[in-house]
Amino acid sequence: MAHSRYDCHQGCPVEATLEVIGGKWKGIILHHLLAQTVRFNQLRRLMPEITQRMLTKQLRELEADRLISRKVYPEVPPKVEYSMTEYGYTLLPVIKALRAWGSHHLQKTADSA
Repeated sequence: MAHSRYDCHQGCPVEATLEVIGGKWKGIILHHLLAQTVRFNQLRRLMPEITQRMLTKQLRELEADRLISRKVYPEVPPKVEYSMTEYGYTLLPVIKALRAWGSHHLQKTADSA
C-alpha cells in the first residue's frame, strides 16, 4: 500500500511512520521478521489471535510498502516465506525503541496496580 505525498506539518514524519507500521498487527509482524525469515503458518502460530485474512492483508500492505519481501517456492503445496527487505531493516531502531518503551510501560503499570 504505497502511500501518497503528505500535506506536511509538524507531525508529518510521525504520521507517515505510523501510517506505514501502525495498527494492531504490523509492529508484531515486523518484530518477528526482524529476527528471522518466517513462513506464513509460522506467523499464524506466533500470533494465534490474528485471522488468516487479516494476516494476509497486513503482509500485503507491508510488502507494498517495500518493508518485507515474499518468496514463493514452486512446490505443492506452495511454500511461502516472508523476510525483511534492506529498507525494512531500517526500522530496526524504531522497533527496538517501541519494545523498550513497551517493557517500561508494562513494568510501570504493573507497579501501580
